[in-house]
Amino acid sequence: MNKTVVVTIIYVIGIIFGALVIGIWDAETDITKAMFALIWTAIFLIALYFADKKDG
Repeated sequence: MNKTVVVTIIYVIGIIFGALVIGIWDAETDITKAMFALIWTAIFLIALYFADKKDG
């Protein structure tokens, strides 16, 4: 399996976890939950960059 696919699957699992367990998209979302989503996305982009760099 390609490293990019693995990174994307882990990201999607994290987003689903954040939506269902942490409640990122609740009506009462505070700044901590929003920062969690931003940091998770930043980690995804960095991991995607390095996974693509290693594959190519």
